[in-house]
Amino acid sequence: MTSPDLYTAWRVHEKNGGYEGAEEACSISDLPENDVLIRVTHSSLNYKDALSASGNKGVTRSYPHTPGIDAAGEVVESRRGPAAGEQVIVTGYDLGMNTPGGFGQYIRVPADWCVPMPPGWDAGKAMVYGTAGLTAGLCVEKLLKMGAAAGQGRAVVTGASGSVGSVAVEILSKIGFEVAAVSGKVDQAEPLRQLGASEVVGREVLEPSKKPLLKPGFANAVDTVGGAPLAELLKQISPGGSVSCCGLAGGTQVETTVLPFILRGVNLLGVDSVEIPIAEKKGVWEKLAGQWACPGVEKTARVIGRRDLGDALKAFLKAESAGKIVLDHSL
Repeated sequence: MTSPDLYTAWRVHEKNGGYEGAEEACSISDLPENDVLIRVTHSSLNYKDALSASGNKGVTRSYPHTPGIDAAGEVVESRRGPAAGEQVIVTGYDLGMNTPGGFGQYIRVPADWCVPMPPGWDAGKAMVYGTAGLTAGLCVEKLLKMGAAAGQGRAVVTGASGSVGSVAVEILSKIGFEVAAVSGKVDQAEPLRQLGASEVVGREVLEPSKKPLLKPGFANAVDTVGGAPLAELLKQISPGGSVSCCGLAGGTQVETTVLPFILRGVNLLGVDSVEIPIAEKKGVWEKLAGQWACPGVEKTARVIGRRDLGDALKAFLKAESAGKIVLDHSL
């Protein structure tokens, strides 16, 4: 008989000069001494999980480690905050980085990390959105706060076929924006149109140019890529437009001039979904469960089990992943 203290997690070990992940038995008693013990039923896959699984010390300092920067499930024990039996969502903060994350069947976290499950949702639906959906919502929210409006011209989403980009495309389309989706994946053009993109353009639109400014082509943007593509994007934003920036798959260095900012008044908006106040997270979750719901993303999400995590995370690092991927611990 299995001890009630044991659970299964997908753990990453440093081995033979590299990093390998596999399912293994873990003890609940070894989890950190935090306020809330949660039985995780679902998580979702993110680029940061792939970095953690590959041994990136900027994400996870020590191994063995359980990745999974988001999780949803039922509270089992609670010293404060949510009561036992409540369904909650946990994203960001240190979850899945240096605190055991959602790729395990149990997590123990501070009460202040927990968001109540929106009415009508379950853990599976919450993780269709996950950290990526939350980030996309925060990007759109920042654009709107800066005055972005549907009638101003095209809004562009870079990395549109990815987990953040696909949600951003559907939200922007749903609230009336004309959306141009940038993707290097030819097979994702039709799925992006089904999410609401009015056009799908290749990565060549963001190819490096020596010119400090280019002809304005986009009124506003959600950038999920960073690096050199972001620098090229800034050159093409119309006067007074804004770019919400949330990604680094294209690199962490952005070599640009001040000209887009001082000649066109372009706004570069940083978006953090990790350390922001829980009230801000709750507000976006409520919108995702209401007026910003993305039925297209929900319909196309792919559900996997723990045994599939290794291959799925490697696909992230190779830029071969598209759409949302949900981990279901029952599979």
